[in-house]
Amino acid sequence: MLKDIIELDKKYYMNIFGDRLPVCFARGNGMKLIADDGREYYDFLGGIAVNALGHSHPAFIRALKTQLDKLIHTSSLYYIENQAKLAQKLVENSCADRVMFCNSGAEANEGAMKLAKIYFYKKGSERYEIITLNSSFHGRTLATVAATGQPKYQAPYKPLLPGVKQVVPNDINALKAAVTDKTAAVMIETIQGESGVHPMSESYLRELRSFCTENGILLIFDEVQTGMGRTGHMFSSQYFGVYPDIFTCAKALGGGIPIGAVCAVDEVAAAFEPGDHGTTFGGNPFATAAGLAVFDILEKEGLVENARKMGEFFMEKLRAVQEKFPDKVKEVRGAGLLIGIELAPEIAKAVSQKMFEDGLLVSLCGGITIRIAPPLIINKNDINMFAAELATALKSV
Repeated sequence: MLKDIIELDKKYYMNIFGDRLPVCFARGNGMKLIADDGREYYDFLGGIAVNALGHSHPAFIRALKTQLDKLIHTSSLYYIENQAKLAQKLVENSCADRVMFCNSGAEANEGAMKLAKIYFYKKGSERYEIITLNSSFHGRTLATVAATGQPKYQAPYKPLLPGVKQVVPNDINALKAAVTDKTAAVMIETIQGESGVHPMSESYLRELRSFCTENGILLIFDEVQTGMGRTGHMFSSQYFGVYPDIFTCAKALGGGIPIGAVCAVDEVAAAFEPGDHGTTFGGNPFATAAGLAVFDILEKEGLVENARKMGEFFMEKLRAVQEKFPDKVKEVRGAGLLIGIELAPEIAKAVSQKMFEDGLLVSLCGGITIRIAPPLIINKNDINMFAAELATALKSV
């Protein structure tokens, strides 16, 4: 079965992922994914921070089935009840006043960049430059590739969108030096995920917020990976106590159904007027039903608080492993249930592979850091098991 799927993939699918891990999942339940051969795997990656509710959560599945029986899509030519209600939920649980829906994190980030540019255009100001950070990841569209501070993603697509540049993270002086009278916005991940889970310092974020306010520069937080309870708060801005003018979210917002959102304070959001931006699928009845169900389950089951508690417990267990293997585990970092375990370069790939072979799903970032972003339903037994398996993998290399 798996062999046949691999052959079809190699014959018909564009080779953008190369040789994937040799497994194909047929179903899931809670923290577990079950392969087509019946083998169970524990999902500590959560579809890359997407499956916040775990797999096949019964209340989530009921909500999706109920909506499927009613309506899937109409278009934005008409009012959409679920869309309006999900926008309300996002505003009530964040620093935003207005919301616009789209289909992915990359599209949300591009929408945020457009909003920043048009905000100054309508003020009659020639401010169009956007500053991002080295090692960042904001998406794979042409605009978000320009914003992504990793040359390996940018090189094939030059010339890139003009007016976008990167500076060193956690260095306020580097950022100040890059600002010109054309600077419209600074866009950052408060915790860089794809590069290996690198948090910004709270002092840096506070200085950045003050500097942007003083100089009339918009501050954008890319919360695609850190949003929807991941850090133990609904959004990482609440974790750090620093609030942007615009933020984006996606991934866990739909619990596996594609949806993204651009969220902004009133003054900035008002720059988008009829015809300035649009979307065919964004915020359709089905996708926003998924988002409403995610919010409902997070609230009813206390999963944001669980992410905070389990994140603290996870860090304790991982640091205990680090103490046993100080030469192999270089650093453990993160917030809530977004955690990076940086390993010695010579063993990282082998450890990651061993964990996969033992039935634990993680990702290896930058060749040296194991990234964990499990469902927010995770419990202490799951974490104890992970720590034990990690120790076993470290012993084996």
